[in-house]
Amino acid sequence: MQFAGKVWRLLVGIKDGLVLLFMLLFFSALFAVLTARPSPAAVRDGALLLDLNGVVVEERTRIDPLEALLSGQTPMGEYQARDLVHALDEAAGDERISAVVLDLDRFMGGGQVHLQEIGEALDRVRAAEKPVLAYATAYSDDGMLLAAHASEVWVNPMGGAVVAGPGGERLYYAGLLDRLKVNARVYKVGDYKSAVEPYSRADMSDPARENARALYETLWEEYRANLKKARPAADIERITTQPVAWIEAAQGDLATAALQAGLVDQIGSRADFEQRVVELVGEDEWGDGANAYPHTRLAVWLEDNPLPTPGRPIGVITVAGEIVDGEAGPGVAGGDRIAALLDEALEDELAGLVVRVDSPGGSVLASELIREAVLRHKAQDIPIAVSMANVAASGGYWVSTPADRIFAEPETITGSIGIFAVIPTFEETAAAAGVTSDGVRTTPLSGQPDLIGGFTPETDAILQAFIENGYEDFLDRVGEARGMTRDQADAVGQGRVWDGGTARQLRLVDEYGGMEEALAWTAAQADLGSDWHVVYLGTNPSTYDTLLRQWLIGDGEETGSGGDVFARMARGQASVVTQVAADADRLLGAKGAQAYCLACPSPDAGQSQARAPDGWLARIAALLFG
Repeated sequence: MQFAGKVWRLLVGIKDGLVLLFMLLFFSALFAVLTARPSPAAVRDGALLLDLNGVVVEERTRIDPLEALLSGQTPMGEYQARDLVHALDEAAGDERISAVVLDLDRFMGGGQVHLQEIGEALDRVRAAEKPVLAYATAYSDDGMLLAAHASEVWVNPMGGAVVAGPGGERLYYAGLLDRLKVNARVYKVGDYKSAVEPYSRADMSDPARENARALYETLWEEYRANLKKARPAADIERITTQPVAWIEAAQGDLATAALQAGLVDQIGSRADFEQRVVELVGEDEWGDGANAYPHTRLAVWLEDNPLPTPGRPIGVITVAGEIVDGEAGPGVAGGDRIAALLDEALEDELAGLVVRVDSPGGSVLASELIREAVLRHKAQDIPIAVSMANVAASGGYWVSTPADRIFAEPETITGSIGIFAVIPTFEETAAAAGVTSDGVRTTPLSGQPDLIGGFTPETDAILQAFIENGYEDFLDRVGEARGMTRDQADAVGQGRVWDGGTARQLRLVDEYGGMEEALAWTAAQADLGSDWHVVYLGTNPSTYDTLLRQWLIGDGEETGSGGDVFARMARGQASVVTQVAADADRLLGAKGAQAYCLACPSPDAGQSQARAPDGWLARIAALLFG
């Protein structure tokens, strides 16, 4: 009996310990939920601090906790462009905010359209006679374009600024596939549809080179014009045409070279910069450090300044990232997910709909699902507008065709009206290993597709015919939407990519403008006057997502350096690994017909430099090339 009593006491002790543990976990989770969202009470009189530790995007991606755990890396911070613009516009008219501080030390970039929209919002802050101060150790193209709108641009004496311009090289795998004896079977329509070239060529084709050169030269011209407008005294010509002479004139001191060229206004350490902010907004008596200044962070400011909700709702559906089949996203445009969001909104009696597109395209099937869902709203006799952000090409243009009005910026990349598919077969690889195939067919299609034995000529012909029919469907949709004949649509199609200005001349776009212009047009068409508000469909972050971001990414309180110019250049290795992984997935992944623009810069340009590769293909690529 004594032994049984000891066992019983042990079991009771274990039970009490487990109860205590679960109670601690429960109350910890409850506290985390209650404190997940920032408190508006934390708004301070002083500076609005925009510590951009990551990239600017159209739509934040959903954080997968298991993926983040397995990758062993902290997810990249993401800042929605519309949130930054809204925050700055509210700061311009709020007496509690006396200055805006842009901490760009760890800024990884964003699309040209987004950066220009944020820059214009910074200009509105300055027009309200509030100073804007920017700081970084090293500025690259995107950071410099954003900082140029500041009233004071500071750079660390150990850093500098380098403007490289758009463009560069990509990888081609025809030689590797030849060596591995892999037959990449390409089916496409469009002389300029270059998405399949990495698998069939060792270099860029002449049509693809012609298209890319015209596109990047236009983007570069827009970049230089915007930079010059923001900083008229900057010697853009010398910086971009004589970079070596420019740097050598400063004896290799990149910070001094940036100051002499007018890219920055002051050279100083972070402490020097913070002391300057203290001079403008005062000292924070409760802050840490000698140069603490009262400030409000972005998340707190947004919580204190929600979007107004007067009048009737205008819905906004976001198509951001690659268009894929299934429920993927946000941050990736899962066709089923977006179509479901649109169908749910049919019950909300929207006064109008704006489709915000920032996508290089992807699955034809998913693009069609989204297009059909938009058409169901159009059947409700409400105005439909499309607002193109950085990229709205290929499948991104496919989903834009139902619009009554298409808005784009001069820097927008659109078009790429074409379609392709690529399927690898391994008959030569198998033969080299001594594996052959043989059998009996009752029709030319028996046993097809045979990835090991190869495709019959009839299979090849049918697949090519399917792709050609898909291209004709694309032309039909473009022709019907834009009032073009089949030949007129084909003339601007063929997979060619256009900048927003040229697209407007070709009638692929109706007028220049961003979300503000698209919403204003929609409200006018619906006779709403000023009595309306915006509803973003399916983008409200859950408490769970907010918790994950706080735990995995943090709240931005850390202020470590993002590295000097060499460190920023070295990050290019990560983008190469990401490119290899994406190319491998496009070749080996189970994908259908694709309307995708390979020539388009990624809409989440900076993310590729910092995200951990996803999936087993990415991990193999990282192992081989990283």
